[in-house]
Amino acid sequence: MKKISIYGGSFDPIHHGHLILAREAREALNLEKVIFVPAAVSPFKGRAAAASGDMRLKMLHAAIEGEEGFAIDDCELRRPPPSWTIDTVLEIRQRETDSEIYLLIGEDNVATLDRWRRFDELKKMVRFVVLDRTGSQAQRDYQIVRGKIDISATEIRKRVAQGQSIRYLVPPAVEEIIQREKLYREQSK
Repeated sequence: MKKISIYGGSFDPIHHGHLILAREAREALNLEKVIFVPAAVSPFKGRAAAASGDMRLKMLHAAIEGEEGFAIDDCELRRPPPSWTIDTVLEIRQRETDSEIYLLIGEDNVATLDRWRRFDELKKMVRFVVLDRTGSQAQRDYQIVRGKIDISATEIRKRVAQGQSIRYLVPPAVEEIIQREKLYREQSK
């Protein structure tokens, strides 16, 4: 049985913190692939992403181009919002019948996990893995992949809106798209 993971999020924009921890998880857990799934609208964020789904998808493709073991699934962008993880897992599981599925979640999601739609069913279908980029030493009931990476999409959007450089925070191809498409020029309210 192969081991794969689902890594969902707004990826608004995808940045090196996401990519470093995804690579770390792939290596630590011996995963065949990490599937990035951009959310249409997260049920817990309550706001639409600053960049359109198409733009975030374009940035994801640019960020992982040529990266072995990374893939993208746009199933949440094709469904009406909000983006429920249970629906995504069920859809991917239908295609990946011979796979054990690991669900990569940010440390900030652990506190609300039990409020996720159909959580009891979900926890029987996947193995949760916490991606902790805060450097905290908090103990969790789930496997943890740690890496102190102080990069956030919110900070990147603010820097763009203020005309500051985002070099080294995102892959060059993503920075190119942000500049060319004039994304994040107005700070989100």
